[in-house]
Amino acid sequence: MLEFKTVKIEPPRDCNVILGMAHFIKTGEDLYEALVNATPTIKFGIGFCESSGPCLVRHEGNDNELQRSAAEKAFEIACGHSFIIYLKNAYPINVLDKIKKVPEVCTIFAATANPLEILIAETQQGRGIIGVVDGQKSKGIETEEHIKERREFLRKIGYKLG
Repeated sequence: MLEFKTVKIEPPRDCNVILGMAHFIKTGEDLYEALVNATPTIKFGIGFCESSGPCLVRHEGNDNELQRSAAEKAFEIACGHSFIIYLKNAYPINVLDKIKKVPEVCTIFAATANPLEILIAETQQGRGIIGVVDGQKSKGIETEEHIKERREFLRKIGYKLG
């Protein structure tokens, strides 16, 4: 038996989402520590799929609504030791390095504010993430005006010097 499925992720308003794979029951707590140590104003929720023993969705966070949403979406994904993080008041660029250094983290599939589609394969044993569709298809190549807008935007939000 082999079936393919998709799970859609629409990040909550003003949130980014990070989707990854890890390998141990303490992942949720370790991700919590990595996130709170990355930036002091961050709000987040984590859902982590356990893939042995009771196979529960473990959840952590410092924002009840984001924690509930992450747990529910992780349960919908239900793939191996996958995890999902919804974060507010921070961008993935602020936390990805810390997340990647968590010893249990194996890979990051996506880190974005875009809607995602998770491509899932389901067998008799279980489910696995085989890919992620991040946002929309490219519509063209940027022009000089687009380059100017991009550079101005990065300075406006403080990621490049004026």
